[in-house]
Amino acid sequence: MTKYSGGCHCGKVAYEVEGEIDQAIDCNCSMCQRRGGLLWFVPRASFVLKTDPADLGLYHFNRNSIDHHFCKHCGISSFSQGSMPDGTLMTAINVRCLEGVDLASVKVVPVDGRSF
Repeated sequence: MTKYSGGCHCGKVAYEVEGEIDQAIDCNCSMCQRRGGLLWFVPRASFVLKTDPADLGLYHFNRNSIDHHFCKHCGISSFSQGSMPDGTLMTAINVRCLEGVDLASVKVVPVDGRSF
């Protein structure tokens, strides 16, 4: 397993996540399309927030089932959290916010999130 460091632009939000990036989701829902993130889904246990959670803002929309986190200082949305349809807790990592990832080597899969 590979360990990645990630976070926001200003550094107030930082985390580590462990796993192998097999693909990233390019969702076209109203949020993801505007944000421009590429999402890698990992089990919640693979994610560790390294900074103060008080620096995180929270946004909900649509079914209010995903916690869309962003830095209160610089506004970058580097991860979201929720649960899979089977109830498994997950974290959606914005691969663009990980250090040392060659985005050209990541398989990008389009997802029609507008239809959810």
